Amino acid sequence: MAPGTRFLMWIKSVSAGSGDHRKRDRKGSPMSLWKTLASPSTRWSVLGLLLAGGAGGIIFWGGFNTVVVWTNAEKFCIGCHEMRDNVYVELQKTIHYSNRSGVRATCADCHVPREWTDKMIRKVMATRELWGKLVGSIDTPEKFEAKRLELAQREWTRMKANDSLECRNCHSLESMNTENQKQRAKRQHELAVKNRETCIDCHKGIAHNKPKGMKEDD
Repeated sequence: MAPGTRFLMWIKSVSAGSGDHRKRDRKGSPMSLWKTLASPSTRWSVLGLLLAGGAGGIIFWGGFNTVVVWTNAEKFCIGCHEMRDNVYVELQKTIHYSNRSGVRATCADCHVPREWTDKMIRKVMATRELWGKLVGSIDTPEKFEAKRLELAQREWTRMKANDSLECRNCHSLESMNTENQKQRAKRQHELAVKNRETCIDCHKGIAHNKPKGMKEDD
């Protein structure tokens, strides 16, 4: 038998073996799905695949962004009674909620950074709050007050670490005209710039009641 003929017969045998292997994969092997996904398409053009992938990416990103925006809404934040009946009531009594200029800070304005990376980190951290909701760790006023200091300290630590990023969504020490401020505020803000302090160092309790048991360092 000529060498060329033997080579062709070997190619046919390999092809037949591969076909049998694919048939075996279709009978429930976990590899069958992977082989299907990894195999080159014989039905769709490269352009068609790119367009389909692009459309899928747009749909995914649109859905993802919709969820992010929805979870930033004040309606979502106060959807549970733990927030609505406690800290939201306190916020309504402050200048951040009602003031002469008509500018209102929502929950996300003060607790969610605007920068994308920091925002995603905050969203991941918020899963701990969902767990607290599920197990009912603050589902009564008494439980909430018992954990208020712990919750506040955790948030103060987070804001200290990111240089009060949420506060600086609206405020900036560099852009303040201290000459138009009261003497005490003027002095404190000038010292803050000099000492490189951040907003939360001095403004704890600006939107919610201060917890009982705060240390002097707090």
